[in-house]
Amino acid sequence: MEAGMIRTYLDWLIELPWALPEEKSVDIAEARRILDEDHFGLEKIKQRIIEYLAVRKLAPNGKAPILCFAGPPGVGKTSLGQSIARAMGRPFVRVSLGGVHDEAEIRGHRRTYVGALPGTIIQAIKKAGARDCVMMLDEIDKMGRGIQGDPSAAMLEVLDPEQNATFRDNYLGVPFDLSRVVFIATANMLDTIPGPLRDRMEIITLAGYTEDEKLQIARRYLVRRQLEANGLKPEQAEISDEALRRIIRDYTREAGVRNLEREIGRALRHAAVRIAEGSTGHVAIDVDQLAAILGPSRFEDEVAMRTSVPGVATGLAWTPVGGDILFIEASRAPGKGGLILTGQLGDVMRESAQAALTL
Repeated sequence: MEAGMIRTYLDWLIELPWALPEEKSVDIAEARRILDEDHFGLEKIKQRIIEYLAVRKLAPNGKAPILCFAGPPGVGKTSLGQSIARAMGRPFVRVSLGGVHDEAEIRGHRRTYVGALPGTIIQAIKKAGARDCVMMLDEIDKMGRGIQGDPSAAMLEVLDPEQNATFRDNYLGVPFDLSRVVFIATANMLDTIPGPLRDRMEIITLAGYTEDEKLQIARRYLVRRQLEANGLKPEQAEISDEALRRIIRDYTREAGVRNLEREIGRALRHAAVRIAEGSTGHVAIDVDQLAAILGPSRFEDEVAMRTSVPGVATGLAWTPVGGDILFIEASRAPGKGGLILTGQLGDVMRESAQAALTL
C-alpha cells in the first residue's frame, strides 16, 4: 500500500515538465495572420495578444499575463484561447471550473489520503507537457463555495504573477513554477467573481456582434462548418447573403452566433434531405424559401410599430445575452389622481416613475 503510494507520487514528480522548453522565436506577422484566420472582428483582443507577443520577443523572461475574457455566451471566448495557443505555437489545455466547489480540486489532496491526486492545475500542466502552455480557465465565474473550502481563494495564488512562481500543490509538497503559463479565464458575468480574484486579472470585454459582423462570421466560418457537419460539399448547397441576413434579423436574437449556427444547420439539413433523396444535385437557399424551411419569422422589428402610438416611450434593458428594447406605455384614465404601475418592476423603477409624476 505504502510502496504503491510512494511510487505514484514519484511517477508524478518525474512526469511533470520541470524544465523550460527552448524559447521559440516569435513571428508576429504569422501570429496576426492566424488570429485573423480564426476570428473575425475582435480587434481589441487581437491587439492585446500581439502586444504580449511583442513584449515576449523583446523580454523573454517577463511574466505571462492573466487575461479574462468576459462576455455573453457564443461570442467565441473559448475558441479564442485555442487560436491564441496556435498563434504562439504553444500547447493548449483547458480547465473547466464550472461547478468546482472544493479547494482540493485546485490545490490537490495531501498524500496521506486514500486516492489522493494533485489539483487540476498541476494535472493540466502534465497533460500539456510544457511549463509554458496556454491554460484556459473556463467559466471562472461559476465556481461554487462548499463545505470543503473556497476554491476561488485557492485560485488567488495561481493567478498572482508575484506568487505563482512558487505555487505549492498539497500533493506534490514542493513548489512548482507557474509564472510562464499564459492563463486565460472566461466568464459570462463578472459580479460573481470575488473582488481579490478579479483584481488579479486583466478584464477584456467581448461585446456582442453587429448584424454585419454576424454576416461575415456566417459566410466565413459557420456555413462551411455546417456543410461539413451535414455531409454536404460546397458545390451541393449554398445560402445567399440575403437569406443569411434574414436569418440573423428574423430568426435569431442573441449577442453571439450559436443560435445563428443552429438555424444555418437547419436550413442545410433541409438541403441534405433533398440531395440524399436524389431529387436534385444542387440546392440554393434564398430568402423566399426560408419561411418554408424555418417556419414563420420569430422576431419582428416592433419599434416603429409601437412608437407611432402616442404615450409610448422606449427604454433599453441589459441582459447577459445582449440587450433588449422595452416599451413603456402610459395611458390616462379618470380616477383620483393616483399612479398605478403594472408589471414586475423593481423599487428603482417604481421610484423613477413616481419622480417623473411629481415633476
